[in-house]
Parts: sequence; C-alpha cells; structure tokens
Amino acid sequence: MTKSFRTNLSDWSLAVPVLPQAGPRRVALYREIRRLIETAALPTGAKLPTTRDLAKRFGLSRGAAVAAYEMLIADGFAEARTGAGTYVARTVPLTAASVPEPQRPRRNEAGPLPGELGCSAADERTISIFRTLLNRHLAQPTPRHYHYAEPAGGEDLRHEIAAYLRTARGVRCTADQVIVTAGTQAALDLIIRTLLKPGDPVWLENPCYTMARLAFETAGAAIFGIRVDGQGMDVEDGIARSPQARAVYITPSHQFPLGVTLSMARRVALIDWARQSGAYVIEDDYDSEYRFAGPPLAALQGIDAHERVIYVGTFSKVLMPGFRIGYLVAPQALIEPLLTTRQMIDRFPSTLAESAIAELLREGHFSAHIRRARRRARQARDSLVEALAGSGLTIAPPDQGLHLVASLPEGVGDKAFPARAADVGFGVRALSPMYIGAEQRQGLVIGFSGFEPEVLAGAARRFAATLRF
Repeated sequence: MTKSFRTNLSDWSLAVPVLPQAGPRRVALYREIRRLIETAALPTGAKLPTTRDLAKRFGLSRGAAVAAYEMLIADGFAEARTGAGTYVARTVPLTAASVPEPQRPRRNEAGPLPGELGCSAADERTISIFRTLLNRHLAQPTPRHYHYAEPAGGEDLRHEIAAYLRTARGVRCTADQVIVTAGTQAALDLIIRTLLKPGDPVWLENPCYTMARLAFETAGAAIFGIRVDGQGMDVEDGIARSPQARAVYITPSHQFPLGVTLSMARRVALIDWARQSGAYVIEDDYDSEYRFAGPPLAALQGIDAHERVIYVGTFSKVLMPGFRIGYLVAPQALIEPLLTTRQMIDRFPSTLAESAIAELLREGHFSAHIRRARRRARQARDSLVEALAGSGLTIAPPDQGLHLVASLPEGVGDKAFPARAADVGFGVRALSPMYIGAEQRQGLVIGFSGFEPEVLAGAARRFAATLRF
C-alpha cells in the first residue's frame, strides 16, 4: 500500500517539508527534526518552534510533539532553556551530508589590492556630472524607459559612440553599425554565438587575455595559440598552422598582456589573409585611451576596406566597470545576425545608463575625463616603476595601457608570487598561465590604475622587500 504524505503549512518553516501519515507521529517528527539538525539545515543554537505550534501545524497531539522534543533532548540534539524555549544543541554530531559545498573564491569585500588588474580610477568630477545627468533622466523619464528597447541600444548613444570612434580611433563606421553591450565579455559572447560552431578553428594571441580564451574554449572552438613577438601576433605563424581559421581574436594596439603593438606590415597581412580566407578579425581595443607617448594609435578596423574586422571597445577601463557599458562595431553583413542573437541573450542594454553616458559624450565631459584619467595613470605608472627599482625585476615602462610586465631572473618561476604579494597587500598576476601550450615566459603582470600613486608605491615597496634573487 502506498504511503500518503501531508505537506507542511507554509507559515512555519520550509525546513520541514513533509511528515508521513503512517506510523508513530512522535517518532516521525523526532526523526525529521534530527535529520535537519544532523545535516545542519537547522544550525546549532537555532530556536525550535514551540510544541504547541508544532502540534497545530502538523495536526499532532501536543503530547506527541512534547515526546519528540524529549527524545531530541535525551539524545543530545536539543536543549531546553528555562523560560526561553527549546534550541538546537550547541554541539551536535553532523552527518556527511552536512559538509558544505565547495564555495567559489570570493573577492576581497574590502576591494581589490593595489597592483591588481581591472581597476579604474575614481574621478569625483565625473561622478558628480554623471549623477546630475542620471538624476535628470530619473526625474523626468521619457517613454523609452518604460518599454523594451532596441537590441542594438539607444540611437543617441550609438550616434555618440560612432562620432567618438571616428575622431579618436580612426574607426570607419556609422551609428547603425554600433551595438551597445554589457562590456567586452558580453560583446565577445555575442560574436562567438553568432559566428562560430563547435570545432571551428580560431587564432588567439599567445599569451592572451584569459577571459577571452575561456569564452572561445567554452564555445568549443579549436584554439590555435599564435606566437607574439616584438611586432605583435605573427601572422605567418597563424597561416602556417591554421590557414582556414574562422576567426582571429587580437589586441593590436596594446597586446594583452605583453604590451607590444602590431606592426603595420602585419596589420596589412592579417587583413589580406582575412579577406582571402573569409575569416573575421575581432579587434579588442580595450585601453587605447591611455597612451602616454604621442597620439593614440589608429585602430586596425580603420584600414580594413573589406569589412572583415569587428571592433570591440568598452567604457569599463576609462569610466568604471560598474557602468557595464561596452560596444562593438560590426560589418554591415553581420548586423542583422548579431542583433538576432542579441535578442535571445539579454535583449537590450540599460536605457538609463545609456542616456546619461550619451550626454557625457555629447557635452564634452568624456574628453575632459580622459585627459584627467590619462594624467593620473601616467603618475601611477611612474610611481610603480620607481618603487620596484632595485628589486631584481626587469621592467620597461609601457607607453600605453594600465599595466606593465615585470620579468623575473632566469630560472625563477612566477606562480608563487601572487600569494606572496597578497600577503603584504599587493596584487600581481603570474604571466606564464596566460600562455597556450608549453611556451611560457616567466613574469608578473601588475596594474597601476585605481589607486593613488603613493598607495600603489607603498604596496609595491612592501612587495619588493620580500624579493630575494
């Protein structure tokens, strides 16, 4: 005969879902509460409901509830406190089921350490302006904020992004080629979902940006790590290893992590190969605003006359990651396929953030912000380089970007240094895990954005004092 079960009323605890109708009710209640205590679903020291409440909720006699509690107390799973009620005992035996699931590593809630990558610098003037712009749209919201928007993003922001890219980066585009995304990673995901099938060959720089590599690996792409030298990605190496690659991911203006620039000869060779093979080049222009020597380098997309380059940019580095606003510029043939995919993912970006950032660009505040941010980044870079002088690390101050690479002495591995640095409040990343395959240069990748120069320098000096080469 099939046993019937009675579901608990929902106004006491979801921790006790059912009690069987058959059998002694006091024993069933005892076993169920004991199970919850043993598996830590009811934590030590937690107050248990009154016997009157249990009897009412489960349709028991109060005597049965009292008997269940007496059994729990006798077995050491509960304790009665005079005038206060019944509680889970402070020390109870736990079963294997109570072992907590492994937790994902959590970021330090106090914030990142000086030297960590991915930090943007706070700018009080820009925050004040953005607050005013955002409040303006919150005070008088237009109808566009109350319905689902276009998957490409708002026309006002796309127009301003296109105008900025044409002037500042030499990108050849119109507003209808711009798709607003939630940062670079979202843009990569959108491109990969649209262009690639599992098994499609893809070139990646070697070493490369780890999150980009993970995105392609997750999609099942066949990855070819193409060596990087002083002129950037070696296009001839790529053609020799995978002439029919479907896509290339590259950071030509400031290669991540090594910081080199793709030479003009290799830019032309890459675009010619992409045209002939039908491949697309994904250009990640992640930190081009931060160039300290001379004008910013023109984007690879600007010399592409055959629409083989998809340009990806972000406001995370120059404003703050918290805005979650990035963009891509697509060839005309890809706009509709990309937008079709976009509607299946997150539909459209935040219209409130879009409107405020569009005004930030249109009213000239963004250009002024970049000038201030670039000046602060250069000061921080110089302070970091000075603080690490004499440490035994070999450092060439970069002309662009928000990080540098410090080379280690011959024969010294890099994987132990991140933990050593964190112990003294400094953030570094090992270079060797960023390589694909066996070729691994040992070094440390260190950021210099997001902290005042003196704070960054102090942390760097503490780390330098631990080095013994």
